[in-house]
Amino acid sequence: MPTLTLSQARTLIDAALMTARQQGFKPMGVVVVDAAAQVVASAREDGASALRLDIALGKSGAAVGMGVNSRTLAQRAKDLPAFFGAVASTAQQAFIPQTGAVLITDESGAVIGAAGASGGTGDEDELIVIAGIAAAGLRHA
Repeated sequence: MPTLTLSQARTLIDAALMTARQQGFKPMGVVVVDAAAQVVASAREDGASALRLDIALGKSGAAVGMGVNSRTLAQRAKDLPAFFGAVASTAQQAFIPQTGAVLITDESGAVIGAAGASGGTGDEDELIVIAGIAAAGLRHA
């Protein structure tokens, strides 16, 4: 069974942050979690506000926990606010259903983790983690 390695996670983060700099985005935080939503690696750029890693972790944990990218969760949260509020308040892990986290899959499509970012718009956060996933030679859902 393929697993997400520290080396892959660090490559993903470095590429994501490089993409953020190339695009001129605000300072970012990026978190990579495994399939159990446990942190493999994280980094917060100089100048990024204090909650960036907490938010990125909440996004990536939500994606893994629900088995879909956080963009989908953000829409579902609009449609079912009471349910998502209950999940966020009772989950054992941080749970933030907002755009900016993408599932990482193996070649068969099985989820092996997620990468989440915070610091820009949801679209910017999502863009940099997708770039990071590709740079690490991984697949995304």
